Order: sequence, then structure tokens, then C-alpha cells
Amino acid sequence: MRILTRLDMRRLLSAIIVTVGLVVLLVLCFGIPCRNSFCFSPVKVSGIVATNLSEVVKTEINLSSDDDDDDEYEEEETRNDDSCRENNVVAITNVKVESVIASPNVSLGKPEMAVESRQSNALSILRRQKQVAATVSISQMNSLLIQTRPSSHSPKPRWSSARDSEMLSAKSEIENASVVHESLGLDASLYRNISKFLKSYDLMERKLRVYVYKEGKKPIFHSPFPRGIYASEGWFMKLMESNKKFLVKDPRKAHLFYIPVSIKALRTSLGRDLETPKSLADHLKDYVDLIAAKYKFWNRTGGADHFLVACHDWGNKLTKKHMSNSVRALCNSNVAQGFRIGIDTALPVTYIRSAESPIEYRGGKPPSERKILAFFAGSMHGYLRPILVQLWENKEPDMKIFGPMPRDPQGKKQYREYMKSSRYCICARGYEVHTPRVVEAIINECVPVIIADNYVPPFFEVLNWEEFAVFVEEKDIENLRNILVSIPEERYIGMQARVKTVQQHFLWHKKPVKFDLFHMVLHSVWHSRINRVKTRSRHY
Repeated sequence: MRILTRLDMRRLLSAIIVTVGLVVLLVLCFGIPCRNSFCFSPVKVSGIVATNLSEVVKTEINLSSDDDDDDEYEEEETRNDDSCRENNVVAITNVKVESVIASPNVSLGKPEMAVESRQSNALSILRRQKQVAATVSISQMNSLLIQTRPSSHSPKPRWSSARDSEMLSAKSEIENASVVHESLGLDASLYRNISKFLKSYDLMERKLRVYVYKEGKKPIFHSPFPRGIYASEGWFMKLMESNKKFLVKDPRKAHLFYIPVSIKALRTSLGRDLETPKSLADHLKDYVDLIAAKYKFWNRTGGADHFLVACHDWGNKLTKKHMSNSVRALCNSNVAQGFRIGIDTALPVTYIRSAESPIEYRGGKPPSERKILAFFAGSMHGYLRPILVQLWENKEPDMKIFGPMPRDPQGKKQYREYMKSSRYCICARGYEVHTPRVVEAIINECVPVIIADNYVPPFFEVLNWEEFAVFVEEKDIENLRNILVSIPEERYIGMQARVKTVQQHFLWHKKPVKFDLFHMVLHSVWHSRINRVKTRSRHY
């Protein structure tokens, strides 16, 4: 027998390592084939290969970073998911399930069974998540709005001002508003109480005065970004700072104080130097400390008469500690993450492609020409969209459910045409609950179907959303088509007509007009403050 030399041993060991490596690679790529046995296959999760459930199911739901990139055509930006995972709630990550976890009787030779197993597995995980995480339905939100007594959450001012008395007087006028059944250009059914809304809006136009702080360096402060997915915070800043009707130079005459900060600019300007949300929140605290030291107004109310407008995903988490008393107009209006119904206000996500033409491509086909039942197209962000596509892509001829569409001009045009030709436009949550598709649907006169648990829709305190939108709980996504086809024709036609009427509240204009988006955001802030104002006997 030939004695193995040290060189032979090395060669043998190398051959064994290479062979084992190839076997492992084949298993990772193709799974372990089996016929009638219970076997595991890998799951590809956002480019990571996982072989067990624990790698797919995370204990955090907030996976967004510096850009939700929610619109199908929004430009890509670098993400840093690790720094913004904070909620200890079981959730499914941004997944595209390409094979099955622990799926019995599934082999490479039975693709139809694999698809069914993927759908079943994804739904089971979603349902498991919903059992762990509390979900607030739209009807429960309505009840919370009615039951909430916002004034109980507002601190008493250290001393009262004449402005407090003026707001209390306005509140009394609103509560005792004369009954109005209709108004030119408005549909009474769209509003919770059109009489109170019209009185409140009229008083806002005639009496509200706002002071804008001059402090703060660009680009974080005083630098509006009027394009992109976070355009709402930029457009409001631009129109507020240039407004001559509501602004006052003397802060003693102001009912409200606007903090002109861009959370998007804060995130992009300092995000690389200040790695954590806490660091960025502390930067905002420094600003609050600055204005509190220079002026007496923040200290008088603890910030209750101050407000900010933030559309970035991080708007909530960066402001909820140091600006907890203030009115926050937020796109990320998730009640499970600290959005407060009756105090905070929900800001619409408006993806603006052209700052010179913010209301382009408005309109759509009449109901009789909308042959598509439902439409969705978008990137596979978050846990819900992959399930939506797995369940409904190429399943029914009247359900046009896709993943990402081409980003070239033809693809963008086709995306708009689908919206203008569909009865219902699916607004499924991405990394966060908010999405520009809600406003896109309204702009294209398509009835929004909102699938985003715990999402508070814009202007919730004023608008009766169930009159022009459909809300589907995430756990009911497999019944989506049945839910839509069960809506009577007469009901759909009425909803579509109300979408066209409510559209005026979701449009930016370079010169603001009555009832437009600028005025509605400002009214929401006014409404929140007027319902929380408190007073003391001594004035300054």
C-alpha cells in the first residue's frame, strides 16, 4: 500500500472542500429535491438566502430609511434600513418569496403546487402578524375621533394671551354654526359636518395669523423641495413662507407658530454624520432650545401652539419626543407608531414630477369606459405588496396587478392610462403605511382602495373617507376581488363622482386657491389647535 505523503493529504483535503462547497451551492440554489417527503427549500429574501422561518419573519415592522421610494417612478436613493428598525412587532420583511419554507410535498417538478404553497405560506405569516400586532380599523378610528377630547392632552399655558381668547371665541362659533345642507362646489356627503367645516374654514381665512421663525440654517430650514415623493412638506413651506394673508411679523399677534424644517433635508444633509434617528432628533431639539431661549412663545404653551409639516418617513420618530405637544402634520400617519388622532394631522403624499406644473395629467375616463376592475403596479417594498402580486397577478382578466413597470416615458404613460381606465386603484402600503397612490388615484378619478392597516387618511377630522374610498384590511387581501365586485353599481358611480369632487382638496397651486391642498393642510392645523386651546386669566 502506498503511503500518503503530506502533499497527497493536502490535495485530498482540497478536493473534499471543493466537493462540499459545490454541494452546498447546489442546495442553496435549487433546494433539496424530494418526492413525497417533507423537505426544506431556501427562500430568497431581498438577495439573502434563508433556510428557516426565523430569517424571514422579523420582530420589527418599520424598515424604511431615507426614502420610501413608494411611487413606481420615484428615483432610487440609498437606504440604511438598520438604523430605523424600532417596533417590536412581528412583521414580514421586504420579501419576494422565490421558493417555499418547510413546504410538504413540493418538488421542482410541480410548479403549480409551489405557487399555491407560497401564497398559503405568505398569508399564514401575514395572519400570524395580525394576531400579534393590534390593528385599528377605519371604523375604530372614526370612534376614536368622536371619543377623543383633545383639550385634555394639551398643557395649560403658563399665562394666557389675547390670541387664546380669540381662538376660544372661534371654537364657540364653530360649535354653534348654522346648519348648511349644501354649498357651491362642495358635496355635503364628503364631510363629517359640512356646517362646522365651512364655519371653521371661514374663520380661519378671516382671523388666523401665523408667525414663521426666521432662525435655522439652509438647507435643513427654509429650503423647500417642491419635487419628488416628499414634495408635500416642500410645497407647504414654499407657500407658507411667501404668504401675505396669514403671516405676521409680530409674533405677539400670532395664533400659530410654524417651524420651517424639512425632515427630508435633515435626513439627507446630516444622515451620514448622525447615524441614528436619536442623533437627528437631538438636532431638532437644539433648534427648539434655540427658539425657546430667544422667544417666550414656546415656553408659554410647551410648544402646543407650534406646528411642523413633515412628509419624510422619519417625520414621526424624529419629532414625537421633543415636539410632543406640537401639532404635527405627517404623511406617516400610523396610529401603531405614535400618530395621535385628534392632535396630529394626516398629510397627503403628493409625488410632484414638475414644480412648474404640479397638477398635470389630471382627469380620467367616465365610469362606463372603465373596463378594468382594479389596478396596481409598484416596487415590492414592504411585506404586503409581494403577497398582493402573488395572489392576483395574472389571475383574473379584470385585475391588472403587476410588480414594477418600466420607468421610461412609455411605461409612465401606460401607468397613468391604467389608472384612468380602472374602476378601483389599489393603494397598498410599502415600507410604511402612506403611499402617493392615494392622491394619484384621486387625481386620475379612480376610486382608491386603501390596504394599509393603522393608516389615518389625510384630513381625517373633516372628510368622510368611506364615501369615496374603499378600505380593505390586510388580512382580507385574498378576498380583494370579491369585496370589489360586491359593491353595487350605483354605489360605485356615486363614489367615483365624489372622487372627482374631493379632488380640489388634493391639488397644489403655485398661487393657492380656496379649498386647495395648502389651505386644507393649514385648516387641519388650525382645527387641531382650536380644539386643544386652553386659557388662563392673566394676559401678556
